[in-house]
Amino acid sequence: MTTLLVTNIHTLATMDDEQREIRHGAMLIRDNVIEQVGTIDELPPNARDIADDVLDLGDRHVVLPGLVNTHHHFFQTLTRAVPAAQNQELFGWLNTLYPIWSNLTAEMLAIGAQMAAAELMLSGCTTASDHHYLFPNDCTLDAEIQAVQAMGLRFHASRGSLSVGQSQGGLPPDGVIQSEALILKDSQRLIEAYHDPEPYAMVRIVVAPTSPFSVTPDLMRESAALARSYPGVRLHTHLAENNNDITYSLEKFGLSPEDYAESVGWLGADVWHAHCVKLSDRAIAQFARTGTGVAHCPCSNMRLASGIAPLRKLLDHQVPVGLGVDGSASNDSSHLLQEARMALLLARVKDEDPAALTAREALHIATRGGAKVLGRNDIGYLAPGMAADFIAINLDRPALAGAHHDPVAALIFCQVDRVDHSFINGQPVVKNGVLLTRDLPELVETHNQLAQQLLETP
Repeated sequence: MTTLLVTNIHTLATMDDEQREIRHGAMLIRDNVIEQVGTIDELPPNARDIADDVLDLGDRHVVLPGLVNTHHHFFQTLTRAVPAAQNQELFGWLNTLYPIWSNLTAEMLAIGAQMAAAELMLSGCTTASDHHYLFPNDCTLDAEIQAVQAMGLRFHASRGSLSVGQSQGGLPPDGVIQSEALILKDSQRLIEAYHDPEPYAMVRIVVAPTSPFSVTPDLMRESAALARSYPGVRLHTHLAENNNDITYSLEKFGLSPEDYAESVGWLGADVWHAHCVKLSDRAIAQFARTGTGVAHCPCSNMRLASGIAPLRKLLDHQVPVGLGVDGSASNDSSHLLQEARMALLLARVKDEDPAALTAREALHIATRGGAKVLGRNDIGYLAPGMAADFIAINLDRPALAGAHHDPVAALIFCQVDRVDHSFINGQPVVKNGVLLTRDLPELVETHNQLAQQLLETP
């Protein structure tokens, strides 16, 4: 067993039940679990002597729990800012990019995933869920899982699916769809091969038909039954993302998105939906009553002109809400701390109220909110018994100059380009702003070569 002492923390923002922010803080970590949290004086006087490693932050850093990303499409790092898709709404954007994505290979998927993971980790993310739904050529979810495992990111891999092509009235081209029997069989295989329901798990599998306009109601129902036959397997999809999404649901199913979700068994404490921009007040009440979660993706919603999600109403009704950066072709970034900042700003714009969301509420959504949405009670705050996932941000940087009177709020109100230190499962993955688990320049070069190849493939 190994121990790590993190000491001389300027402000330790625990995000615990008491929302403690500890000046002159310290943490003692044993292996991958937090053992003690408090002021320097509250830890054992011989803590420095008994620790195998010491991270002395010199009274210059804010430490907080690692951020949690609840919705992404990692492979889309390969198709950022594609000219023909820059000014499209959701459906047009998808129709523009599907032909390009149909050329995806397993190597591209793996490198795209590592690029997304690197961006997330440098921006403070320690746990991420990715929703991957395209399996052309030799692509498998295994390739992505293994690539992300090598990065050291705590990972919820969502097995997405497309089964209703354009010839059947769906949105995806027929060339990228799969049979529903194959989808269910592969989802079961992945659960049995990779899903870890135990505390501190580094990999979990999510069953995730991509959207109501790309699979049948039967697949939605059977996916829910499959997930619920295994411990800790959750359900995820897109819902009520924009006006076209609402129109499709009403015309195709004769139901609003939330009523359709209810009809196929997709409301409940083991379900979370991405976007939910167009949820009605009645739908918000349904989500609250059933404990159904939401992945809030403010940057993507703005980028695609989908609208502004009713964040304040969701929170006031105690709907579980986490943050998602969404795909890197609709954001086009994987910077989770900036997503939290955007959530605050956009909530204030929507309600025309400077108190619509506070900085600490934004951080809560980015940490504990995301943990709840993913069904985790072992991450999201810093306390004894919790996973040793934490980040440290040096206050002595130009972007935070003049903000020492409230350094925690400053992380949201100001623009922080990257974290200085990050630990996941007790292991260092970022040190002094440098990613430790992958040669970043080499990754960028390889990624760019594959992105060019993807775009040029006929």
